[in-house]
Amino acid sequence: MTDDTPPRDEGAVTGERGWLYRLFKPPKCSMLRMLGIGVIFGIVIWGGLNTAMEYTNHSEFCLSCHEMSIPYEELKKTVHFKNRSGAAAQCADCHVASSKTPTDYMFKSFQKLMAARDVIGKITGVIDTPEKFETHRLTMAKRVWERMEARDSKECRNCHDFKYMDPDKQKDRSVVKHEGAAEDGKTCIECHKGIAHKPVHQKPEVGGAKES
Repeated sequence: MTDDTPPRDEGAVTGERGWLYRLFKPPKCSMLRMLGIGVIFGIVIWGGLNTAMEYTNHSEFCLSCHEMSIPYEELKKTVHFKNRSGAAAQCADCHVASSKTPTDYMFKSFQKLMAARDVIGKITGVIDTPEKFETHRLTMAKRVWERMEARDSKECRNCHDFKYMDPDKQKDRSVVKHEGAAEDGKTCIECHKGIAHKPVHQKPEVGGAKES
């Protein structure tokens, strides 16, 4: 009895496996191909991460999952939101701001991770009402002030810088204050608390202030 089965065509079988097989088991001479694929995958991954980062920087996104409509309404009443030049600051400009250096990109990612603390506070009922938010407002504000001071108010300096200020267009008091701050090595947030939200730092601390 003879076997009439035709001989197996290994080349055809390999071809049926398609591009996925060739991708993970390329010929040894295809180093250039692998480098090309690596570059393409790198661009796709980095582009996806950067797109997601920028999307989550929109104020609309922040307001969708934070108990932040309260401070946002305060921001809208300040010169940082509406002014004669039309330069408006959004949530991320002050709370997630960074330059384009790799270290700052990592800091931006860390800040987004820390923002989950506010979301948890809302879900668990710690700051889920305006009254509870006010109770914890000073504690949350201090956390932001300390971070900004530790970074020499980089979030402010992304838009404001002593060396670009025109003293002829400032009030005499402002000129004196800025010159003194530059000489003493002070950072912006030491003098400019409460410029975008309620000036809670001017109120005496209440024992009820708690961590969120």
